[in-house]
Amino acid sequence: MKRSRWFTSVLLLVLAALACNVPGTTGNDVGIGETQVALAIQQTSLAIQQATLNAPTLPPPAETYTPYPTYTALPAGADVVLPTSTTVDIRARIKSSNILIYEDIVGYPSLMPIVDGTINSMSFSGGKIINAADGLGTFKQNANSATPWDLMIVASEVRSGFSGEMFEVMYDHIDNGGAVIIELWHLDKIASGKIAPILNKCGVRLFRDWTRDNDYDPFDYSIFWLDQSHPLLSTPNPVQAPSYPYPEWFGDAGDLLELGSGGDAVLVGGLHANRKSDYGVLAVCMGGRMVIQTFSSHDYEWDVVQPLWINYITYTLTKHYEYAP
Repeated sequence: MKRSRWFTSVLLLVLAALACNVPGTTGNDVGIGETQVALAIQQTSLAIQQATLNAPTLPPPAETYTPYPTYTALPAGADVVLPTSTTVDIRARIKSSNILIYEDIVGYPSLMPIVDGTINSMSFSGGKIINAADGLGTFKQNANSATPWDLMIVASEVRSGFSGEMFEVMYDHIDNGGAVIIELWHLDKIASGKIAPILNKCGVRLFRDWTRDNDYDPFDYSIFWLDQSHPLLSTPNPVQAPSYPYPEWFGDAGDLLELGSGGDAVLVGGLHANRKSDYGVLAVCMGGRMVIQTFSSHDYEWDVVQPLWINYITYTLTKHYEYAP
């Protein structure tokens, strides 16, 4: 289109110039005039051809296209990773958990129930929380109800009789992915009974009984953290190890654990900092869904033990919601 306009402009200018140079004609000069016009046309044609040869050649417009995406072939045997769904807000789920509690310290009005006080301090809402206190029948009835319990807590400090079939109920709960916290210090009396399958699944067993008389050395009953980096000891509260006890009970101080042949148990607390497979008093197992404590909470300061219980509850519920069978 641009070249045609250029040709036309050149042609008009040449013709105009030639027309101006042609003299007026008379009847006698017709032949001469026609000859001059013919020559002019010939010269014009030559000029156009020359201009055409000298005209710049414009490149054709570039074609437009939509590029195709490139693909990188996966190596043979590589796993295809699909995008995951929206991350679940575990904190919100913890707040609305269903929790069933057995805490037999209620029979001692001079002592504050640690579990009950801890639960009240954590502002749970939206779920179902039942504290059966020392009622074995109430606990069993609720454990066998249609309520999908997320966490079961047994704080058997007084050794009131939580044993036998009560642990069978808890085993089913654990086997279905539930979380559990067990505090007891009479394991030496029941280790070979109905609690044995839970201990085997956890990966711990009774190491020996742990006693204390009136002439005890407090430092012999101080607890050491065996794994300082374990989240049970730092989330949400950094907690110091219970040390220098002020015992409520004498005679039986609790029990000592050792690692068994199966399970995934880790001893988190014990009596000796360099003994990580025995002399344990606090263990975590089943992917973090179970915590077992074999010392009495009330033998140590509230300000140390209560934040630790908050960590127990937070940690086991977190692992419960992360659990995939």
